[in-house]
Amino acid sequence: MLTQTFTVYPAIDVLQGRVVRLAEGRREDVTVEGGDPVAAASRFAAAGASWLHLVDLDGAFSGTPDLALVRRVAAVGPPVQVGGGYRTVEAARAALAAGAARVLVGTAALDDGFLEAVAELGERVAVAVDARDGEVTVDGWTRGSGISPAALARRCADAGIRRLLVTATRRDGTLTGPDLTLLAGILPAGLPVIAAGGVATLDDLRALRELGCEGAVAGSALWLGRFDLAEAVSLQR
Repeated sequence: MLTQTFTVYPAIDVLQGRVVRLAEGRREDVTVEGGDPVAAASRFAAAGASWLHLVDLDGAFSGTPDLALVRRVAAVGPPVQVGGGYRTVEAARAALAAGAARVLVGTAALDDGFLEAVAELGERVAVAVDARDGEVTVDGWTRGSGISPAALARRCADAGIRRLLVTATRRDGTLTGPDLTLLAGILPAGLPVIAAGGVATLDDLRALRELGCEGAVAGSALWLGRFDLAEAVSLQR
């Protein structure tokens, strides 16, 4: 199945003020050092990025997002979707006020009341479904929730959420290819899906597009030169 549009989101994951890539989200396992996040955003913008994917890793671990970081990266130009520690409606609204175009909410989305409240933000919010070994992980991917990714996707659809970001956490930063089985189990919920975790080649991006995903996050593959953003952008329709 082909989607009508497909967007590649270059990843800017920030830990202690610098761009990094982590293997499977482990804070102690940095695989890429990428320097200043604003400089990275500027390079991606110059290469044709239509969106940027900014993750505040410190915020993900602490639950307190850095709004100054959002403001700095949003000022570069392309719309920015931000994640990392956004666990209340107030935090999501604060990120939007700081310049984010879309906020990714995670742990708190397990609560139906929160889902209904945040759904009022419409296209400006997406739920991050972080999956490992058949269950949704929470608190910066540090523990399991006991809820399946497909079940959370259905709850999101029922609550009026407009979009999901689905991350195969065991593949994130590993360049082992996306988890197409995971994604195929979530797409029947009927929500647009942005895939993350494992993208290593342009063929991986093509496979995600053909599966029916709306877009994909490209992180380590870009930072390590497996392909460049201009090549990835050429796959967008």
